[in-house]
Order: sequence, then C-alpha cells, then structure tokens
Amino acid sequence: MNGFDLRGRRYLVTGVTNVDSIAWHVAAALQRQGADLVLSSFGRAARIARKAAARLPEPADVIELDITDEDDVADAVRELERRWGTLDGVLHSIAHAPPDAVGGHFLDTPADSAAKGFQVSAYSLQRLAAGLAPLLARSEHGGSVVGITVDSTRTLPGYDWMGVFKASLDAVARYLALYLGPRGIRVNLIASGPLETLSAQGVGTFEALAEHYERWAPLGWDRTRHDQVVGSVLFLLSDLSACTTGQVLHADGGVHAIAGGIGEPPQRS
Repeated sequence: MNGFDLRGRRYLVTGVTNVDSIAWHVAAALQRQGADLVLSSFGRAARIARKAAARLPEPADVIELDITDEDDVADAVRELERRWGTLDGVLHSIAHAPPDAVGGHFLDTPADSAAKGFQVSAYSLQRLAAGLAPLLARSEHGGSVVGITVDSTRTLPGYDWMGVFKASLDAVARYLALYLGPRGIRVNLIASGPLETLSAQGVGTFEALAEHYERWAPLGWDRTRHDQVVGSVLFLLSDLSACTTGQVLHADGGVHAIAGGIGEPPQRS
C-alpha cells in the first residue's frame, strides 16, 4: 500500500469552474502527490476551466464532457482509453439546480426543473461511473469514484431541491458501490461543509449556513479553506481506502454530529 504516494496514478477531475472550486484544489493536491490529470468541462464554461487548468502546479488538459450528452460521455471514455488505457480514479463534482428549484421555491418547482436537476446532480454519477468502469477496473490499485455532496440527512433552508438531488446522489453512490464493487471499483462521497465557491453564490442562505458552521463546528470551520475537504478526497482516491465503499465521509468540522443551536457553541482554545 502506497498511501498518498500517487506517482504514476491517473485521474479524471470534473467540475473545475475556477481556482475557487473544490475540484481545482483537489486537482492541485493530486498533482503535488505526483498524479497525472485530465480535467473536463464543456461549452462556454470550458474557456474558464482552461484558464484555471493553466494555474495548476502543472498545466492540465481539459476535455469536453457534457454529462447529459451520451455521445460526449462516450467520446470522453474513448479519449481516456486512447491516452492512458486505464484510470485510477475520478472526482465527480457536478451539480446544477435551476433557479426555480432553490431559494424557497420548493413547493412551486415544476417537474421539468426537478427532473433536469436530478439528471445533472445525481443521475450523472451513474453515467460517469458506468462509462468509466472498464478503465477503472484495470487500475492495479483498485479504481475509485468520489463525489461531492452535502449533509443530506437534514433539510438545509434555501437548498430545497438541491437537497433532494444530493440525497439522491447518496443513494446512487450506494447502488454503484454494490454493482461496481465486484469489479474492484470503490464509490464514496464527501459531505462538505459550506465553502466559498461559484456554485455557493447561487444559494441565498449560504451566508447564514456558513456562519452556523463556523459557530458550531467542534473542530472549527473556515468557509475559505478548501483544504478542509481536499485531504478527505485524497484519502478516498488513494489505496488507503482500499476496503471502503458506499460511504459518505463528512468533512464539515463535526457539525453533522451535533444538534447545533442549543445552548452555547463549543469553546475552542
């Protein structure tokens, strides 16, 4: 077992929007551990992603991947097959909620918005993992699929249908763990605390949520520190987690474990 010595490992990192995204910080950390990377994006967002890729410790290629387009998924798999022939892991950091599915609109959200959000935010994990399974199964270290979620066991005011999509993502990951485990592929999620990212700007309650975490997290929380989550992602992408699958690992300072808001918050020295 080589732990965090990731020299020679090969990873696909999705969801890099800019240098403030969780995915960008994971990509940078993987490179610092010696891994080879390819990023994915599509459409107009790809131009921003390529600028972010150029700011990594080592510039990385960005391939086209619209996760809702079956042809794009197949093309991405073929490109990785041509480039490497195998894959050690993939980070799924893809989510989208239409404006009428968040921000207090839960009772009025139309079916097409709920369906679109589910397709991008939850079903996409199945599409990505199933498409890449032949490459991941060839990893001598065991292929690893890691997704980014939130604590979906509780309702988060303002997240609304995104909370539903994330709860669905949790279930998708468990079923993928069941069906891909026999092929040596692990599937796990990281439930992150609130971090300042581009997607967080679309959540009207983000400020209040971040303040709650910073006030009540037993280990403390800093909405600007992506490294609070990155280490947990690297653990799951490495063979240190060789016997871990179907799990949601919380990287939130401990907020998920307490009933915050009662009495006084923990006093940290």
